Amino acid sequence: MQHDLALALPPASTLGGFDALSPSSSMNGLNGRAKAAIVVRLLLNEGADIPLEELSDEMQTALTQQMGRMGLVDRDTLHSVANEFAEMLDNVGLSFPNGLAGALSAMEGKISRQTERRLRKEAGVRQFGNPWERLRTLPAEDLAELAEAESTEVAAVMLSKLDTAKAAEMLSHMPGPVARRITYAVRYTGSVTPETVDRIGLSLAAQIEARPEIAFEETPGERIGAILTQSVAAKREEVLTALGEEDEDFATDVRKSIFTFAIIHQRVNMIDVPRIIRVVPQPDLVTAFAFAFAGDEDETASAEFMLANMSGRMANNIRDEIAEKGKVKASVGEAAMNTVVNVMRELVQSGEMQLRAQEEDDEDEG
Repeated sequence: MQHDLALALPPASTLGGFDALSPSSSMNGLNGRAKAAIVVRLLLNEGADIPLEELSDEMQTALTQQMGRMGLVDRDTLHSVANEFAEMLDNVGLSFPNGLAGALSAMEGKISRQTERRLRKEAGVRQFGNPWERLRTLPAEDLAELAEAESTEVAAVMLSKLDTAKAAEMLSHMPGPVARRITYAVRYTGSVTPETVDRIGLSLAAQIEARPEIAFEETPGERIGAILTQSVAAKREEVLTALGEEDEDFATDVRKSIFTFAIIHQRVNMIDVPRIIRVVPQPDLVTAFAFAFAGDEDETASAEFMLANMSGRMANNIRDEIAEKGKVKASVGEAAMNTVVNVMRELVQSGEMQLRAQEEDDEDEG
């Protein structure tokens, strides 16, 4: 029966059900807390993993103190308490989280962040649950920025609480001298108490939560760059010229985010060309290439780059179709180029391919 109890055990909050029993319903003078202590001791003896940390601090304290007051329990009492607990489990149809804090944790990601923050603030419950779990989900760049703004000692604790892969990635985004100071400071974290680690985690998580929510994931330069990527070349250059006259730095950011057919040979890896041409319809490839060969040097270079990195048979077929096609109207040619570019952007966004960084091109030229 003990094994059955261990297997059937629902969330630890079920143990609190014994507290609801009145003294008159207690057998052999046992109250609800004494019965809960007996059940916990029985399950622990059987090797059950009981998530007692799900209980409130008050309930954990009361249960521990009760276990400290318990003496010997005879076999008949043990069987009676176990049977009563088993009947309680049989009658449980659904278990809800313990209190508002548990409810908010269960609803995380299902309700809006604004509603969640308001409810936590109104109820005064612990804001983050386990703050380190929240911090581990952050990008390494954000963690590095957070660590650099803190003292070396706090950053060392932070580094120690991250998994090794995330910690290494975080260090890679920090200046060498800062990274060395933080890693050296880890040697002094041996005497840090759990309470201190918890306070540091809560403070760091509070800083993250205090950041204002933003409506757009992309930067302004990326958003304008994506729009201009879909624009006709003449309009794109007109807008970029105007932006350069108003704000050269912003215009530079926009240019970095524009992905056009002309920069394919600079930004696309050779091994990704077959992946692209599998998705783009061949008539669009033929039209885009035909228009590119009548365009500027970069567009021609991009077409040649893609033809050189596909199968020889397919490249020859496309060249034959280009020769038969003749001159392509600008509107038709640009639409075909945009089809190719859109496929590439989708592959990049889905993580199926990566573009070469602009810095790599600059180094190659040097």
